[in-house]
Amino acid sequence: MSADPARARFAAIQLARGGGALVALGGVLVVSHHVPLPGAWSDGLGNVLVVAGVGLFFVAPLMLARRWKSRG
Repeated sequence: MSADPARARFAAIQLARGGGALVALGGVLVVSHHVPLPGAWSDGLGNVLVVAGVGLFFVAPLMLARRWKSRG
């Protein structure tokens, strides 16, 4: 049985989405103070994590799909 590149690409896209969701969830937990971080920068760090996670969730799969789009 040969390796199907579409299966590997689908898995990579799903990993990008899952990773983005986890990063965004971590940011939400930091902002809501469920994960206490020392220092005054914790809210800012949480906001950055939320924005980065949402961006990763929505943008990374589109970029991967565009890169792998078949020609012809």
